[in-house]
Amino acid sequence: MMGPIPSSPRAPGAVLKRELDERGWSQKDLAEIIGRPAQAITEIIRGTKQITPDTALELAAAFGTPARLWTNLETEYRLALAKSRRPAGSAIERRAKIFERLPVSELVRRGWIKGSRQVEELEQQVFAFLGVTAIDEEPTLAVSYRRSTDSEDVIAAQRAWARRVEIVAHDQALAGKFSSAKLLKSIPTLRRLACKTEDVAKVPPLLAEHGIRLVIVPQLPKTKVDGAALFIGKIPVVALTLRFDRVDWFWFTLLHELAHVALGHRGGHLDFFDDRNSDDEEELAANRLAADWLLSSDAVKAFARGHRGPISKSAVESFADQQGVHAGIVVGRLHFLGLMPYSHLRGYLEKVGDYLAPWIDG
Repeated sequence: MMGPIPSSPRAPGAVLKRELDERGWSQKDLAEIIGRPAQAITEIIRGTKQITPDTALELAAAFGTPARLWTNLETEYRLALAKSRRPAGSAIERRAKIFERLPVSELVRRGWIKGSRQVEELEQQVFAFLGVTAIDEEPTLAVSYRRSTDSEDVIAAQRAWARRVEIVAHDQALAGKFSSAKLLKSIPTLRRLACKTEDVAKVPPLLAEHGIRLVIVPQLPKTKVDGAALFIGKIPVVALTLRFDRVDWFWFTLLHELAHVALGHRGGHLDFFDDRNSDDEEELAANRLAADWLLSSDAVKAFARGHRGPISKSAVESFADQQGVHAGIVVGRLHFLGLMPYSHLRGYLEKVGDYLAPWIDG
């Protein structure tokens, strides 16, 4: 009767020979029992022939054992042989580690790295992109991404986006030096550009004059990133994704990131405006200041209270003129505050991407 099988993989042929010896059977005896040529039994014992599912069933019937026992023996043995021939740190394992760290296919598609079928070359490209010397080394980034709340693939995409922002920002020239006082003084001039959609094209050069780099890197899949504020050395960087290519979203995101800069928040903020329940004090402060700069929530609420029925286009346009902003900014804020159905007056939410095309990465 078959005894315990050792935990380490053994050649099925060795186990088969032991069973024959215990029963006093010859290989020819077993061949006659299961109706196979004696040569087939000899080849199984030598390991030159594998145990197929059909053979496993025949051996199970001959020895009174489960057929799965023989198929498992064969599988484990063949896997052990294959593993012994594969060097530690195989190309597949190294490539898998790279894909865990970054969304490689998307980076290649965008031209951020070239990609390669040679794992050594791919590793070097990734090391250069991240600024590291080993795949497990965490890059030193000026902006933090959400390690605790997101899945590994989302973290990998956030890591890649943040690094790309830094790379693009490093190559961007500035026309002036930054100071918080200059930024605060420039806000009224900046806000006047919020009246016409096409005036968003004047924003990047204006910020450059004030020593602030504006970087637009479209989001990577799954990240839902809207923007970021960070410092590279002493130079502030405002990064946007244009995840929602709308005039209202552009202006609030821009001013929110500039508020981080003006308030001296140097921790590096990665912002997701779908998350409205944030209790982060710096995020709340940036929200308040951005709203005050752009369009006061109190003013919007007072405007909405003056309309019992649906708010008309003419009313929105009149209020926008009074506030000195684009009508889409008013509509966006009414939507955000729940004072107007999201389906109402969406025609005012004009796209800005075409006007910012020269500054969009890729």
